[in-house]
Amino acid sequence: MLINFIFWTSLGFVASTVYASFLEWLLHRYLMHRPIGKFRYPYERHALVHHRIFRADHTYHLIDEKDAQTIPMAWWNGPLLIALGVQPFVLAAFLTGQWGFLCGAVVACIGYYGAYEYMHWCMHLPKKRQVERSGIFFRLNGHHLLHHRYMGRNFNVVLPLADLCFGTLLLRSKVSFKQARGPAVPDVQPKQPRENALATA
Repeated sequence: MLINFIFWTSLGFVASTVYASFLEWLLHRYLMHRPIGKFRYPYERHALVHHRIFRADHTYHLIDEKDAQTIPMAWWNGPLLIALGVQPFVLAAFLTGQWGFLCGAVVACIGYYGAYEYMHWCMHLPKKRQVERSGIFFRLNGHHLLHHRYMGRNFNVVLPLADLCFGTLLLRSKVSFKQARGPAVPDVQPKQPRENALATA
């Protein structure tokens, strides 16, 4: 019985994490980067405010303290997005009777949202935290920096699986630009041809 519960909980956790990547992508692309009729709140707060303040150059990192409030989502977004994220798993658990599946999904949704908010905060307001020293954060920071350069690419912050599947994954800039620098910011400039790289070495 316990092994069965652990199995379904683990399955729910993995399935929900994958689902969260696609949900994040869909919401980011279709709600946060374009107005939907009269429903303009996510678009205005994200595309018009956040992206205007935080660009891919030195302004990628917080400059004016008053703008710190524009980094995280509004407090009520968390419960709403988590509730939205677990809906398919509530139905699946109800139909199958495997409530461990829902438990794993709830933990994954809460963790995914928490990871999104914390990493996004650290990306725009770096303070040499422990997480900022990790290789995963380093790569995701470059991924997000490119989103601030190319708003139609790299919609995922936490897990770029949906970016990969939907063809919006961008690993490097198409053109050279003055990008943000820092110990946790990778170089996302176009890759130099091998002969140029050797010449400048």
